[in-house]
Amino acid sequence: MRRCGLDRRVSVTGIGMVTPLGSGRERFWDALCRGETGIREIGSFPTGGFGSHLGAEIRDFQPRDFISLKNLRKMDRLSAMTTASVRMALEDAGIVVTEANRDRIGIVMGTAFGNTELKVQSAGILFTEGPGRISPIHVPNTVMNAPAGHASIELGFRGVNTTVNHQAVSAETAIAYAAMEIRRGAADVILAGGADMLSPFFYEALGHFRCLSPLEGGAEGARPFDITRNGAVVGEGCGLICLEAEDFARERGAASYCEISGWGLSSSALPSTEWPDDPGGFTMALERALRMAGVKPSGIDCIQAAGNGGHRLDAAEAAAYERLFSGIDGGPLITSLKGATGEIFASGGIRAAALALSIREGIVPPVTGLTAPLTSLPFVIGKARRRPVRKGLLSGISFGGTYACLLFETRKTL
Repeated sequence: MRRCGLDRRVSVTGIGMVTPLGSGRERFWDALCRGETGIREIGSFPTGGFGSHLGAEIRDFQPRDFISLKNLRKMDRLSAMTTASVRMALEDAGIVVTEANRDRIGIVMGTAFGNTELKVQSAGILFTEGPGRISPIHVPNTVMNAPAGHASIELGFRGVNTTVNHQAVSAETAIAYAAMEIRRGAADVILAGGADMLSPFFYEALGHFRCLSPLEGGAEGARPFDITRNGAVVGEGCGLICLEAEDFARERGAASYCEISGWGLSSSALPSTEWPDDPGGFTMALERALRMAGVKPSGIDCIQAAGNGGHRLDAAEAAAYERLFSGIDGGPLITSLKGATGEIFASGGIRAAALALSIREGIVPPVTGLTAPLTSLPFVIGKARRRPVRKGLLSGISFGGTYACLLFETRKTL
């Protein structure tokens, strides 16, 4: 008999992703551990009129490898990336959607901005040519929950279907919500994570809000936690993890990457476009995740950090770690993948997958772009580090002062 209630444990049993480092777990992980970067000059639209020219674009993704032509014709690019990632995660978990289980399989998807390109195109047609000229295929893809809807149609599951829009912690919040739904018995399996995509409008807007490198001069590039950092480089992609009730996974003999044992959310009062510079709000989220999991700071082996090369974000995050892990000999290894993938905003799903892989493989990837760290914290610099990772933190920090942290740990024995 399956357990229901807040003591139900949640395992990570599958991973699926479409990233600037490649599609699929193997290609992504190999490139990340070797310190490669997907950041190059933007090729999909001209950037001559902008102050920035770099981005981490999806370059080798073939949607037809994952999606039926019938459904692909109705999808936008963001939905195609999401649907492909869902298929990969289910296959990695060894789950086949059937009539018997489809009502217990769901999706919780995070996105910070959705498909801005299609929204701008549709709005332009609406105001210049009238509503009758807007494509009926395009309209459904302008809403935030289109990717989750398309994925469920293609794969055939009918359980929980929720989309979370919580700025740059949309994916982390989606994963926490999905874990809560499984713990209370609303589902046995939920695909959780996030996706965002590049567009000319999106790129230009980020420049106006002074988010992108090179702020205040210097070389353009993503250098998380580096003393020469001068802003983020934007990216795009999708990452999902397959969350599964431990009892359900055990019944079918599924292998597990790790478990999610705690999470914490918090906020601080900031203007909606401003990155935090005070570590207080983020520290609160970290402490809540640790408290929920019953883990002391000394028990953390690795942190998949939120740092993206921004002045305020990286400094505030580093200060929180210095405060939380003060007096602990060595401390957890700290990495950030945003020097390799860019700032995807709803990157929490990709970063959750990276943390799950660190726990399974005992490898912590390097911080691509980091050569001169802003503090003496134990950042992974230059090359990947081999180290047993029993417990790790996934950190999420957003403009507007919203925070989400999750604690992943090795699968517990029963």
